[in-house]
Amino acid sequence: MERCGRLVLIGSTGRNSGKTYLAAELIRRFGRTPVIALKITGFERGGGPCPRGGDGCGACNIDGEFCLAEELSEDGNKDTAMLLAAGARRVFWLRCLRSSLAKGFAAFLEQAGGDHVIVCESNSLREAVEPAFFIMIRDSDGGNPKPSAKRVAAKSDFTLLSPFSDENIEELLDTLYKKGVGFEKNHIT
Repeated sequence: MERCGRLVLIGSTGRNSGKTYLAAELIRRFGRTPVIALKITGFERGGGPCPRGGDGCGACNIDGEFCLAEELSEDGNKDTAMLLAAGARRVFWLRCLRSSLAKGFAAFLEQAGGDHVIVCESNSLREAVEPAFFIMIRDSDGGNPKPSAKRVAAKSDFTLLSPFSDENIEELLDTLYKKGVGFEKNHIT
């Protein structure tokens, strides 16, 4: 398993738990620390019916093993646009087969370049890469966790219960600082 010592990975037990909100808050509060954000949408196979049911959004319709796209606009309500608006220097969306996560992440690292903190939303990437820090957001109602969360939850360095507060984020930032994950404390705003 490859180690990425500048990767802060955010996973969750369920959908709509606050991953993008937390990623945006970390980006804002890292201040002058250069941050590149990555959103990953992983799936078992491309094409065919949507794995989430219904007609789907088309995210799974890719040619090949993965598709990496850079977000260039802060406008709109897409997660990637919100991360760019929060202050990330660059934001990418990696759509890929779960079996190709390591390959897709390597392509991202090559395209992103530079020495910066990476803030990424994904459970599945934790199975392919060892991050500097892995945050797991758990639903407070304890519902049925996603299979990807079940596989990696024990590897988390920090757990937040959703919904979480500003104080919870500050506690997380203090923990990141003490671990030496990519920023200086005086950069936090």
